[in-house]
Amino acid sequence: MRLRQVSAPNFDLARTLDSGQVFHWEKGNAGFVGAIGGKAVFVEQRGGELFFTGASGKTIANYFSLDHPLAEICRSFPGDSAMTAAQDFCRGLRIIRQPRWECLATFITSSMKQVAHIRQISHTLRERYGEAQQVLSHEVHAYPSAERIAGLTEQELRKCALGYRAKNLLATARLVASGEANLEKWTGLPDEALRTRLCELPGVGAKVANCVMLFAYERLSAFPIDVWIERVLKQQYFPRKRKVTAQQLRAFCDRYFGKHGGYAQQYLFHHARKGGAAGKKGLAGC
Repeated sequence: MRLRQVSAPNFDLARTLDSGQVFHWEKGNAGFVGAIGGKAVFVEQRGGELFFTGASGKTIANYFSLDHPLAEICRSFPGDSAMTAAQDFCRGLRIIRQPRWECLATFITSSMKQVAHIRQISHTLRERYGEAQQVLSHEVHAYPSAERIAGLTEQELRKCALGYRAKNLLATARLVASGEANLEKWTGLPDEALRTRLCELPGVGAKVANCVMLFAYERLSAFPIDVWIERVLKQQYFPRKRKVTAQQLRAFCDRYFGKHGGYAQQYLFHHARKGGAAGKKGLAGC
C-alpha cells in the first residue's frame, strides 16, 4: 500500500507518543499503529515528513498539532536550568489534540497508576469493547464510546483491572451518553468554568481536569500537577522550603510558566520520567 505524506518540521513522533499523553499507540513496521478517533492509523516518520495511511493529511496534522508554533512556544519558557534541560531533552514533542471522551475516560482510569498500567487498562477496554479495524497487517481497536461503556456494569469494568475507578468511569460515561455532560458544548466555556464542569464529573479532580483541558480542549496554559510534577517543582524551584502547599504550587505555576504552561509541564514530566535528575531519584507514577 502506498503511504501518503505530510510535512512535519520540528516534530518528533516517537517522543510525542511516548510522553504520557496517550497510551494505546504501538510500534508496527517502521512506524506506529494506533487510532485517531474511530479510525485505525499507521504513521511513520522519515526526517521532517510523516508517512501515513488510515486518515487524511488534515486529520494527521490536526491530531499531532503540527500547526502549533513550537519554536515560539519554547522561547516563551522560563530560562532556568531545569526548564532548559527539559526543553533540550524534549525537542520536537508536541501536545496532541485528543478526542474529548477518549481523553476524559483515559485520565479517569489513570488515577494512582503508572504509565504501563494505564496502557494495559486502555488496551483491555479497547479489545473487549472497542470496534476493531485493520490497518496494514495490524488489528486496531478504537476506544469504546461513552454509550458503549454506559451499557456495561461496574463488575464488567472491574474485570478490566479498573478497581475503584470502574464506578467513576461508568457514572461519567452515563452522564456523557445521556447528554447531561455535553463535552462538545463545553468547548466554548472559559477556563475556570470548564475546569469547574469537569471537576463535577465522577472521578475528576483538579489534576485530571487539567489534563483533559490541556489534551482535549487545547487550553495550553493548563498545568496538571501530579506526584511526578509536584516532586520536580519542589526539588527544582523550592529546594530549601520544607513545606509547599498545593495552592502555592498552583499559584507559582500559573504565574511562572504562563500561557504555554501545559507544554512546560509536559516537557518537565517527560524529562523526569525518562531519565532526568528527578526521575533517577525514583519518582513514582501518578
